[in-house]
Amino acid sequence: MGNYRLIAAASLLFASTASFAGECYSRLDGDTLKIGNSRIERVYLWNGGHLVTCRVTDKLSGRTWESVSKDPDFAVNRSKPSDGKIKVEDIKADGIRPAHQRTTVSYSLGALDVERSYRVYPGVPAIAVDTKLRGALDGVQASEADAADRRNIEDAAHMKVKPVTSALDRLSPKGQHWHGRAVEFRDITDWNNNLVDERDFISYRKTNYRGNVLMLRDGEHGGGFVFLKEAPCSGVQLAYGKADFISDFGNFTVTGLGLDRNDVTPDKWTRAYGSVLCTYDGGEKEALEALRAYQKQCRVLDPSRDEMVMMNTWGDRSQDAKVNEAFCLSELEKAAKLGITLFQIDDGWQSGKSPNSAVAKGSFKDIHRSGDYWTPDPKKYPRGLTPIVKRGRELGVEVGLWFNPSIQDDFADWEKDAATVVGLWKKYGIRMFKIDGLTIGSKRAEENLRKFFDRVLADTGNAVMFNLDATASRRGGYHMFNEYGNIFLENRYTDWGNYYPYWTLRNLWQLSKYVPAERLQVEFLNKWRNADKYEGDAFAPGVYDFAYLFATTMAGQPLAWMEASNLPEEAFAVKELVDAYRAVQHDFHKGLILPVGEEPSGRSFSGFQSLTDADEGYLLLYREDTPGACGVFETWLPEGCRVSLVPVLGNASATEVEVGRKGAIELTLSRPNDFAMYRYKIKP
Repeated sequence: MGNYRLIAAASLLFASTASFAGECYSRLDGDTLKIGNSRIERVYLWNGGHLVTCRVTDKLSGRTWESVSKDPDFAVNRSKPSDGKIKVEDIKADGIRPAHQRTTVSYSLGALDVERSYRVYPGVPAIAVDTKLRGALDGVQASEADAADRRNIEDAAHMKVKPVTSALDRLSPKGQHWHGRAVEFRDITDWNNNLVDERDFISYRKTNYRGNVLMLRDGEHGGGFVFLKEAPCSGVQLAYGKADFISDFGNFTVTGLGLDRNDVTPDKWTRAYGSVLCTYDGGEKEALEALRAYQKQCRVLDPSRDEMVMMNTWGDRSQDAKVNEAFCLSELEKAAKLGITLFQIDDGWQSGKSPNSAVAKGSFKDIHRSGDYWTPDPKKYPRGLTPIVKRGRELGVEVGLWFNPSIQDDFADWEKDAATVVGLWKKYGIRMFKIDGLTIGSKRAEENLRKFFDRVLADTGNAVMFNLDATASRRGGYHMFNEYGNIFLENRYTDWGNYYPYWTLRNLWQLSKYVPAERLQVEFLNKWRNADKYEGDAFAPGVYDFAYLFATTMAGQPLAWMEASNLPEEAFAVKELVDAYRAVQHDFHKGLILPVGEEPSGRSFSGFQSLTDADEGYLLLYREDTPGACGVFETWLPEGCRVSLVPVLGNASATEVEVGRKGAIELTLSRPNDFAMYRYKIKP
């Protein structure tokens, strides 16, 4: 894995150690540990390995925040630390994560062993912490009592509250003027259509907040911090208390381990949820840049593997009734005519039957008992999948599959599941697997699922990627398992009248502020189907051009959620747009993609900006059904500059604009429900 030196000590008399992955460093000198790179440094008091933050520096601005707290950053009990050790490794790039440095600090707190691994990436203003526990975990408290249960404050004694027992990380910079934003997310998208909640606040007395992202701005001196909790959405986390973050004037805590005392045993290490601290200089844009700089390290965006325009036929609600060799071969021909790059066969290709089968109700339990559950159905595919994969390659369309791990006993059959996926990769060269039907109801289930993913990646040399369904049950959400692939965001169907293009665009638009849009797979449907379900509806799919429906997905990974055989001939004209999009897809996705304009509502001017460099990038803009053609888009461009716009896709023409307050630019899109993509450059 890399070079390292190990230090064990029972006192504060340490030698100095340093190891570098590029510009990253980790130095233990006496009782002081420094971890950082060219953008960030966090200095800790060693404290027997039970680290206490002394200060954090944003190296871009030179601003240093001294910590006023003497409490350790990680807290689960009050035992004194012992047997502290440190190991520093340079981790090589592996095709998933880029090269980085990992500093692992291990120690004991009474009967509990703790291992904290700090990850730092070159040029990224973030330090991530992964925590593992072993032994006995007792007395963990996730969060404070509800504020409604507290009494009036009449003297200083009344202000005292019981300290938090559980802390994944904490920071206590000085100051009374901290402005915060807690961002909570929702998946289970079959049931939720409002996926992001932002709560802005000024830090006051001890208060609980839910969410995966906490943005903090120093109102007195500028700049600040972003905490990212690498965990499922708040509503589905394991062993969840009442909060993910706690704010108390200038004291901030990440709480909620994602495990309880029954999950931690002496015989093995158990992984808690992760925490990341980012620093930034400036305002909201710079905070989001810092967060995204880290998020882009979680998985390298490989254009030959991660970029796609996928088609999955499940969106036309035939379920598994149609899928067979002849159907798939026919769909491949039409998929190629649409410009599709990856054709995914959903549930129904296999011999076993799932609970969602339209022909025979099956089960996700004890899948491997029959021995042939995951072999191609011999009646549907008498020659296996070989003819389909072969024809796909001839047409330039890769083939992917749906897969559901066996759910019984917390995914106890994960090794058999992994062997099945690896076998399909070896036999057919299939690299993309949609993972569905998950319920992560326990820490053991989470651990086994992670073992399944890791084994498949190890045995395929990271060639396989997973398409993680976020539509139901307890799953990984938007901030966990990011290293394994992309996210299948939502099921929407014209059959049920719940597909509206602006709804889909709105979900992508809201998420893109805090989640890399290029990791979200976003659907467009056959607008000609089920027109009667939308009769008289101003926002019916049939109102829009088919090309516009595709364009609403371009900031993410487009998903043709349909059977191509049900499309009229006019639909295939979209291939010209799809091919043109493919030429810029990766360059667009390499940038920091953020929402611009108004929130999509069906009557808005909206869009996305991809910041690919300091002075250039892309603007993808939409005019919904607005009464006027001229729209004002608030962007992330600097006020007062002039910007040249070169058309790339859609109804666009070259122009120059002057940027007003809040990055506002004024542009004309001549037709309602239309779009334009520009490549922009800030003029010197």
